[in-house]
Parts: sequence; C-alpha cells; structure tokens
Amino acid sequence: MIKRNLLVMGMALVLSACGFHLRGTGTQELTLKELDLSARDAYGPTVKLLQQQLENSGVQVHSGAPYKLALVNEQNSQRILSYSGGGNSAEYEISTKLSYEILTHDNLSLLSDKLEVQKVFVHDGNNITGSGQESSQTYQEMRRDLVQRMLIRLQLLTPDQLAKLQATAEAKAKAEAQALEAARKAEAETPQQSPMELPNQ
Repeated sequence: MIKRNLLVMGMALVLSACGFHLRGTGTQELTLKELDLSARDAYGPTVKLLQQQLENSGVQVHSGAPYKLALVNEQNSQRILSYSGGGNSAEYEISTKLSYEILTHDNLSLLSDKLEVQKVFVHDGNNITGSGQESSQTYQEMRRDLVQRMLIRLQLLTPDQLAKLQATAEAKAKAEAQALEAARKAEAETPQQSPMELPNQ
C-alpha cells in the first residue's frame, strides 16, 4: 500500500513538473503579465470567468495595460439531431461561438479570431425540470471550455509577437493615413471646372 502511494505521488510530481494539469485545475502560465479586458456584456458570465482565470494565471487585468482583449460577440445556437421513438425526447447539439480581438491600448487592431465549442445533450420531454438543469449545466461547461481555449490562445502569444504585430499594424495605419492625405491634397489642387454655359437660345 505504501509503495503504491509513493508511486502515485511520484507520478504526480513528474506530471506536474512537465506542466501537466488535470482539466479544470491549476493555472496556465502566460507570458503576458498585463491585459485589458472588455466585452459587450461587461458583467456577463464569460467575461467574469475569463477575468478570474487570467488573474489566477498571474495576469494583471486593468484598463492601463498595453494590450486589450475584446470579446466582440458571443452567440449560442442549437439544432435537433434526432428524436426518440415516442417523440418525447430529442437529442440536441448546442454550440457557442465567441469572436474576439486583440488591440493596442489605443484600439489599433492586431488580430481577430473566433472560438467555437459544441456539445450534445438529450432533452427529456417527460422531465422538463431535469432537462432544463442539464441544459444550463451544459452551457456552463461550454463556457469553461471557451475560457480554457482562450487561455491556450493567449499562451501562444509572446510580447515579441505582439510587438511585431503592433509594428505591422502601425505601419499599415500610417501608410493608409498618408494615402488619404495625398488624395485630399490632390483633390484640393485640382482646379474646379466651372459650370458649362449654354448658348442663348
């Protein structure tokens, strides 16, 4: 028994040393140490859970951060996959899509992408209350999955990568501004044609 316990403890130490964490436990180390966070629904459950997980991962979430994560749009949908023989139960596929954007502190867009999570659950027409609770629990699980996937995406972003994206975005914005100014200047220097005079009848 003691040997088995020691073996389990040893395996746990090895796995934790490799950075392995059981799903829903531990924290994910992020190279970003500061991040602003915004969402359309500023008090919604997704943004609250994400902020909590970011702070648990050692990220300071505040409005003065050099980069901002904006949760642009979150959409839930469902479709029927199948019906049971009696027609009282149905198998549903529900999905959640989350569109997001990474911006600089002055709202210059660096990248945009989306995450999607899908799950299947059975709605029992003979147990409306239980099915409603299961549906709510499924959406909570999907929200946790979305947040975990977002953290994984953020793990892949390093300050160097963000700096390069920012330099590219700033150069593009500068070129567009210069082109717009040149077009305005050319328009201002072009002589305006006087209205064409019609000969007297």
